[in-house]
Formats: sequence, C-alpha cells, structure tokens
Amino acid sequence: MSESMQGMHRSHRCTEVSNANVGENVTVMGWVQKRRNLGSLIFIDLRDRSGILQLVFDEPQIGAAGFEKAEALRSEYVIAVTGVVQKRTAAVNENLKTGDIEVIAKELRILSESETPPFQIEENSKTNDEIRLKYRYLDLRRPDIQNNLMLRSRVLTLMRAFMAKEGFIEIETPILCKSTPEGARDYLVPSRIHPGHFYALPQSPQLFKQLLMASGYDRYFQIAKCFRDEDLRADRQPEFTQADMELSFVDIEDVLDVNERLLQYVFKESIGVDIALPLPRMSWQEAMDRFGSDKPDTRFGMELCDISDVVKDCGFGVFTGALEAGGTVRGINVKGQGSMPRKKIDKLAEFAKGCGAKGLAYLCINEDGSYKSSFLKFMTEEELAALVERMAGEPGDLLLFAADKHKIVWNVLGALRLQLAAELGLYDENQYNFLWVTEFPLLEWSDEEERFVAMHHPFTMPMEEDWERIDSDPGSVRAKAYDIVLNGTELGGGSVRIHQNDIQEKMFEVLGFTKERAHEQFGFLLDAFSYGVPPHAGLAYGVDRMIMHMVHAGSIRDVMAFPKVKDASDLMSDAPGPVDEKQLAELGIALRGGE
Repeated sequence: MSESMQGMHRSHRCTEVSNANVGENVTVMGWVQKRRNLGSLIFIDLRDRSGILQLVFDEPQIGAAGFEKAEALRSEYVIAVTGVVQKRTAAVNENLKTGDIEVIAKELRILSESETPPFQIEENSKTNDEIRLKYRYLDLRRPDIQNNLMLRSRVLTLMRAFMAKEGFIEIETPILCKSTPEGARDYLVPSRIHPGHFYALPQSPQLFKQLLMASGYDRYFQIAKCFRDEDLRADRQPEFTQADMELSFVDIEDVLDVNERLLQYVFKESIGVDIALPLPRMSWQEAMDRFGSDKPDTRFGMELCDISDVVKDCGFGVFTGALEAGGTVRGINVKGQGSMPRKKIDKLAEFAKGCGAKGLAYLCINEDGSYKSSFLKFMTEEELAALVERMAGEPGDLLLFAADKHKIVWNVLGALRLQLAAELGLYDENQYNFLWVTEFPLLEWSDEEERFVAMHHPFTMPMEEDWERIDSDPGSVRAKAYDIVLNGTELGGGSVRIHQNDIQEKMFEVLGFTKERAHEQFGFLLDAFSYGVPPHAGLAYGVDRMIMHMVHAGSIRDVMAFPKVKDASDLMSDAPGPVDEKQLAELGIALRGGE
C-alpha cells in the first residue's frame, strides 16, 4: 500500500549527496533501480534524474517493520528514505558519482508501487523502438534520455541568456495562422466559427517576425514550435522546435557575427567544446561541386572530382551520352578500397540507383597498377591514365563514377560519400566541423510545376549584382541566403529579406504570382511594408537537430520528450485518432466513403 510523504521533505537529489555530507541525516526520494538482498543486509540503488545513490537497509538500524518493507521493494517502486550518510567500507564503485558513499536507512516509505515494467530502465537500451515509444513515460526514465533532455533545457537557457544580453526581445507569435502556398504541406485546423475556412499551424514564424521588424522591435527572438506535414526521417519530425531570430538595419555580416558568437558560447558552456571563430564559409556552388551537397560533412575528404573534360571523347557511351545531354561526369576516390569485392560494389550500385542514378561505373586500381573496371574495354590506355591522374588514383584505390544531370550526379555521389565514410569509419564523432554555406540560388526549377520556385521563400533578397539577370537568366541569380551546417546536417538557415516593393513585386512575378494572388496570400505583409520597413534579416536553428549532434544521438527522437514515429503517429497516446461525430458536425466536416 502506498504511503504519504507528509512530514518528509527531500533534502537532496541522489547525486547531490557527497562526502561533504558524511555523518549527516539526509532524505532522498526516487525510483528503485536495483535491489540486492544479502539476508542480513538489503542494498537498494535509488535513481532520480541526477543519478544513482546506494541505500543500505540493516534491521537493527531501521527496525523489523522497516526491514520487512525493504524486502518487499521491487524495480521502479517509488520510495522516500531518511538515513545517515557514511563512507563505503567496501565495494567502492568508481563508475558512480556517489560510488564511495552510501546512506544507512533509518526510515522508509513506499510512495508508489510498480508493476513489472515491459523493459529494463537502463542506459543505451536495446529494446525495440516501438515498445520504447509505446511506453515512452518509462523510456523517459532512462538516464541517457534524461541527460539529453536536461542538456536541451540547458542549451535553451543559454540561448535565451545570450540573446537577451545582445538586445533581443523574446516575443511569441501565433500558432493558428493563415495557410501559405509555398514550401512544405501545412497542418490544417478547421474553424468552427467560420465554416469551410481553416487555420494552418506555422511552418515557421517567418511572416510574423518580419512584421515585428516593420513594427520597430529591432531584434526579435523566440523558441518556437513549428509544424510541417512531410515525410519523416532520422532528423525530421512533424512538430519541432526552432530558435528563431530577426534583426533590423543589418546585412549578412551582422547576422553571421552574432550567430557565430552564439554558437561559440552555447557549445562551450553546455558541452565544453571550443569553437574557433570565424567559422569557415563556402558558396553553394563550391559545396555542390566538391561534396555533392549543400550541407557538406567536411570531417573527411573523398571529394567529388569533375572528369567531364577528360572523358568527353572516350568510347564509353554512358559518359559521352550524359555529356551530350548537357549533364556531367564526376567521381570519388575511395582510398585503399581497390580490393573491395564485386558483390559489395554491386550493393553500392544499388544504393546509387536508390538515389536516382541509372548505374554506377567503377575502376579498381590493383596493387600492381593494373585495372579492373566496368568500362575498361571502352577506353584507351591513355584515356585511363588521364582519368586516374585526374582522380589522384594510386594502387589500391577504388574509383566510383556517376554520369547524368548535374543534380542527379551531385545527389548520388554526395550520398555515396556519406555512406562509405560511415561504413569505413572515416570521421571522428567528437569532432564538430561548422560551416556557413552562402550564395544559394534564389530560384530553382520545378519540373512538377513547370516554373521557378523559391529555393528558400519568396521574401529572400537577391544579390544586387545578379538582379539584372532576373528576366534573362533567372536560374543564375544568387540569393543573400546562408545556412549553418554541422557535420553534414543543416542546423539552421536564413537570409536577408526583401524590403523594397519593386523587388518584391518582381519576385512574385517570376514565381508566377499575379498581383491579386500575391495580395490574397500575403496582403497583410505587403500592406505593412507600404508603411515603412527597415532592411532586415534573420535565421532559425533546428533545436532538436543541434541537441542530437551534441549528444551523438542516432535519431532526433532521442532528444525530444514525446516524438512521433515514421508515419507521424504517437504510439503512446494513439494520436492521430478518430473524433466524435458531434465534433465533426460542429465543424461542418463529413468524411468521404463513410470513414
């Protein structure tokens, strides 16, 4: 039977008890992690969010009734214990913060009993993810998950402190917003009062933070909940947290400066990592050409190499055909893997096909300098020698090639590079390589919509020197946009915003918006800008992704309290679920097909 804690007050968390408390009475409370009954003595490992503390139950000290209660303790019982701290006389545990002390129990209260949990509460659990997430409230008791969430809290506290010191004002923006047509799919919320009309949950506070700049708040900051109805993966969830900011009377350098100092401060104060400033920068074009990605992992080499000019006249139709169609031929050098079995190379080819390639060409350089290749018979010795020289190939190397449209080749080799680096252990997980990627294209062509779409959003400022080409060659216009990348992950991104009416109107025209449609979707912003708006710029971080890298988690779910699974459902609460017919009727909603 559960007991009350009335009259008992916790004096310490488990690991707050130390050698300084030896001889003192303390009261601790938490969960039973482990129980060991030695007959005359019972040892309990007590766990709370701070860690583990050993309790000792000795019948002469706690009495017969107390000792009997201690015998009844099981894993995950919640207990309160008052006792005396003493040095351990034996079995010192150097792996525990409290490993050289223990508490001799004087009083025990069982605050709550527990059924046998479906899995053991322990660090680095091997339990199936579905079981862990079904019982997430138990999974959240695991020390590693608790440490992740406590670090997350620490990081957000540090961010707020830094931003306040830099003159930012924290302002909350609406969750119920107007749906906008650009970007990912919105989560829609039907309105009961306005039948047939919908709110959208915000994908970001973008429009509102720009309005705050028009309202004169100068520097805005918010820890914002955001929502996107898109497919999930290891670093993506349908609802996520952004550290969002906007600044007035600034240009790119101002935004990058304050954010570099923010990152340096947060990483040093939270996990003790020193970040050297200034952070390196790389243009979008250079990142794509060298790494096949606009979020390159620079902890290892294996960079892409353009061999188009070397093979343009060779006899291998796969290469020449791609070039004749306006594409490119590029390769990566997998150092020291020239003896890779053909079966494994075939698996890499299948992986490449999954990334959009039609196939994957390879050239193994044997230790004796001879070659083994899928295209050996189509090239002369001179052409092969020139190819190997361009790729910096040496005996023992494996050269892999893709030939297709630029976008496909970048995607294929960029993904192969990451896959091979992970398999071969080419990077140090404790290394933090930050990088600014800048000068993104303002627009990208959508084959699906047969028009240019904004690579970031319609309010991104073009680079002034490129703007004259907006009609003649819109795809070549660069944006004043920037992403902060860490170890191959985009941590955040932002841009300088358009604040001139003529540029904004032209941007909408290029994107295929009529004036009427632009005002229908963004009229409140455009109207606000007609009353005087300062030059402004901003950036937003994915907080969940940042914490994921800080703790080396394999999934974003391990740094969120209540995450969703791949189909965007919550296994614990069974969300999403059906709703009552009365609720649907109030909203004027009828399900198709009687669903």
